[in-house]
Amino acid sequence: MTTVNVRYMVDDVEAAIAFYTTHFGFTLISSAAPAFADVSLGDLRLLLSGPASSAGRPMPDGARPGPGGWNRIHLVFDDLAVEVERLRRAGVPFRNDVVTGPGGSQILVEDPAGNLVELFQPAARTSD
Repeated sequence: MTTVNVRYMVDDVEAAIAFYTTHFGFTLISSAAPAFADVSLGDLRLLLSGPASSAGRPMPDGARPGPGGWNRIHLVFDDLAVEVERLRRAGVPFRNDVVTGPGGSQILVEDPAGNLVELFQPAARTSD
């Protein structure tokens, strides 16, 4: 299996479709909005499940699945600064500022439902 499937709970399926297709180049596979849609980028299939979807049904204890949290998809970019500037100009909300560590730099973007997307640029590798 080469395709990786990730489900995000969203408040508004149409807003989620627009966010991922407009800002990150995802392609719409199918839409049964307002309940569900799926979009893809390379080998990633992102399932966008609204409150009316089967994935949004309450659990036996009454808890309802919802968006948000800290789990996230991770998108890699060659020039993080360029992507951050492009998205800021488009009004995309960020949860933090760029953080840099030994592995590279990252920043967190929030989709319309508050789900996270991590934008990452690997650290430059040097030859010995």
